[in-house]
Amino acid sequence: MPESVCLTVPKKLGETAIRLITKLDLSNRDLQIQQIENTLKIPLISEPSLVAFEKLNNKLETFDISVYDFNERKKQHILPLDLLKDKLPPEFLEFVPHAIDFIGDIAIVEIPDELFEYKSLIGEAILTAHNQTNTVLKKAGAVKGVYRIRDLEFLAGTNKTSTVHVEYGNTFYVDVAKAYFSPRLSNEHNRVASQVTPKETVVDLFAGVGPFAIPIAKNHKTVQVYAIDINPDAVSLLEKNVKVNRVQKQVVSIVGDARKVVKNQLSKKADRVIMNLPETALEFIDVACEAIKLEGGIVHYYCFVYDSAEPLETAKTELEQAVKQNNRQVIKFLFTKTVREVAPYTWQVVVDAQIQ
Repeated sequence: MPESVCLTVPKKLGETAIRLITKLDLSNRDLQIQQIENTLKIPLISEPSLVAFEKLNNKLETFDISVYDFNERKKQHILPLDLLKDKLPPEFLEFVPHAIDFIGDIAIVEIPDELFEYKSLIGEAILTAHNQTNTVLKKAGAVKGVYRIRDLEFLAGTNKTSTVHVEYGNTFYVDVAKAYFSPRLSNEHNRVASQVTPKETVVDLFAGVGPFAIPIAKNHKTVQVYAIDINPDAVSLLEKNVKVNRVQKQVVSIVGDARKVVKNQLSKKADRVIMNLPETALEFIDVACEAIKLEGGIVHYYCFVYDSAEPLETAKTELEQAVKQNNRQVIKFLFTKTVREVAPYTWQVVVDAQIQ
C-alpha cells in the first residue's frame, strides 16, 4: 500500500476538510480516503505549506498531519471539479456542487449564486464527467404548487426534459418539467414495496409517475394498487409506466384530488396507505384514516421536520396526535428513519405506523 502524507480529522469534520484541501490543491486523488472508527484519514499530495497549514488551523477545530499507508483507488473517475480547476477562479472551487440528481440521462444540479456566471461551464463539465448524461439542467426554483413541479433551466447537452429512468429493474418514463420524481428515494421505493404482502389493497395518495405503485405491483401479482395524483401529466406518465412494466391488472390510476377520490371511491378499502407528500402530508392524515379498513392497516407517512433536536420523535408525535384526532389510534410504530437532510435543520422523515 502506498505511503502518503495524511490529514486526520474527526468524521464530523470530513466534508469541511475535503473541501478545504481541494481548495488548497492538496488532495491526492490516486489514493482512497480511509475511515478508522470515528476519524477520516485523507491522503495529501504533500505536506501543507505554512500558509496552507494556517488555513487548516483556522477552519478545522482539530486535525493531525502524519504519514499513513493508503489503498489505491481501483478506478479513477473524473469529477466535474477536476475539469473546472483550471477554468474557475481558485476561490470559487469550494462552491462547485457535488450533489447531482441523475434521472435517466438527465442530470439536475443546484448551482449557488457565487457560481451563477459560470453555470454553463459547470454544465459542460458535468456532461463530460458523466458519460451516461446527455442533458444538464439547473434547478431554477423550489418544488411548488399542487402539481409538485419546479422550474428548470437548460445548461448543456440536448435541450429536453423527458427521459427513461430505470430503478431496481423498473422502467419509468419521466418528464422532470411536468411531474415530480426523486431518484434519491429509490431505496424507499424498494423498501416499501418489499413490505407489501400478497392480496393487499394499497392506496398511494400522491402517486406521481408510479415509483411506489409499480414495484409493489411487480412484486405481487395479487395486490391491488390505487394510484392517485392530482397532476394529469403525472398520471399520463404513470399510465405509460403501468403498461411498459406490464402491471395493468394490479394498478388503477386515478386523476384527482386524493381527498375527494378516497371519500367517493376508496373509503375503508386500504390495507396500506402511502403518503409521499412531505410538504403537506400532515394535512391529509384524515384522508389516510378514511382510506384504511375498519380493522386497521399501515401508513407510510413522509414529512418534513424543521428545527427539531429529535426529528424522528417529532414526526411520530405529529402523526400520533393527528391520527387520534380522526378517531383512530397508532398501535405500533413499525419503522422510522431520517431519509435525508434537505436543508440546514430540515429533514425528510418517514414513519411507518400500524393504525386501528
